[in-house]
Amino acid sequence: MEVGFLILTVAATQVAGVAYGQSWIAETSSSTASLRGVSAVNARVVWASGTGGTYLVTVDGGEHWRTGKVPGAEKRDFRSVYALDERTALVASIGEGAQSAIYKTTDAGQHWRMAWTNPNAKGFFDALAFWDSRRGVVLSDPVEGTFRLFATSDRGEAWRALDGPEALPQEGAFAASGTCLVARGKRELWFASGGALPAGARIFHSSDGGAHWTATVTPVRSDGPAAGIFSVAFAGHLNAIAVGGDYSKPADATGNIAISSDGWRTWTAPRGKPPAGYRSAAAYLKDRSVWVATGTSGSDISFDGGENWTLFDTGNYNALAFVDSRAGWAVGPKGRIARFSWK
Repeated sequence: MEVGFLILTVAATQVAGVAYGQSWIAETSSSTASLRGVSAVNARVVWASGTGGTYLVTVDGGEHWRTGKVPGAEKRDFRSVYALDERTALVASIGEGAQSAIYKTTDAGQHWRMAWTNPNAKGFFDALAFWDSRRGVVLSDPVEGTFRLFATSDRGEAWRALDGPEALPQEGAFAASGTCLVARGKRELWFASGGALPAGARIFHSSDGGAHWTATVTPVRSDGPAAGIFSVAFAGHLNAIAVGGDYSKPADATGNIAISSDGWRTWTAPRGKPPAGYRSAAAYLKDRSVWVATGTSGSDISFDGGENWTLFDTGNYNALAFVDSRAGWAVGPKGRIARFSWK
């Protein structure tokens, strides 16, 4: 099988008189799948997922990746993965109705079982997120005008329906990187939407595990079915970033970011330079106090809370996951996997 490689570009950013260099360094995978899911347990254990029922796992920080296909799921597209540890991971596939399913392994991929299938014929899974090692949530697009969510309290063995919020006509979530849904603390949930909406893309919040919801309009564009928020990420309790744009226009930076400094209540466009195009994933690197965003037209970094962004790589990626600035990975088409480097 042909090995996927990542074209590497490096840039240096000058901040407060100190030169920082960031880059993605290609790692070798034995896959040509389009990868959209990645989950880092720690600096050594990382899982990824993609088309053709594909999963990948490393236990040595990316030096070696083991690739496999979930038996019976060779035609499924796993857009989201959540790893609990070296041996336990869940992957969620997309598609209408039963095509949206969750598979689980407890022996590092040697065996898999289907843990949950979308019970709604018009449902469509978008992302997985977990509060802790036992409690998690999967998000589905709206069915009959309501977003659908399902929760587990036993590490993904069983799932139950939650009360989702009402959706606007043509509103939905994006299964692009597994990060349009966020679970934080003990019971808080956030997820983001898009589509052809009358105002901007929205962010939904629940403080009680999905029993009640509020929605906030953001300045992120929502002027078509391919436009909206694709990823939400937090830095502590108050500061947050939502990135997106229009995935059919990779280099268009119009309305591709919103930032919040009050947790989720209000969202504004940055005052300075936005990321250089459509972005499908973002993360906060606490040990460096910086934000990183990535998408099909490149990756950017911000040193000032998301107000200004510098493009440091032009490679095509779909998703990213970080432990810290010394342990972060991006995945993309044709089996591309890269590790973040800070020089």
